[in-house]
Amino acid sequence: MNLTGGIVLYAVLWFLTLFVVLPLGQRSQQDAGEVVPGTPAGAPADLRLRRKLIWTSLVAALLWGLIAWLILGGIVTRADLEQLDRMFR
Repeated sequence: MNLTGGIVLYAVLWFLTLFVVLPLGQRSQQDAGEVVPGTPAGAPADLRLRRKLIWTSLVAALLWGLIAWLILGGIVTRADLEQLDRMFR
C-alpha cells in the first residue's frame, strides 16, 4: 500500500464510519417534544456533531490501522484476494 492508497482507504473508512455513527443516540424533535416550525418532526433535536466527528475519526483510525497492518504485514496479499475471487466463480 502506497501513500495515496492509504489516504484513500482512510477517507473511505471515515465516511463509512460517519454514516454508521450519525444515527447512534439520535433523538428526534418529536421525541424531545419541541418541534421547530417548518421542520419535520423526525429532524434531530440535538445533533452533537463535534462528538460524533471525533468518534468517527477514532474508529476510522483504528480500522485503518488494522487493515494497514494486514496489508503491510503480508497477512493478506494480492494472490489471496485473487484466490478469493476464484472461489465465487
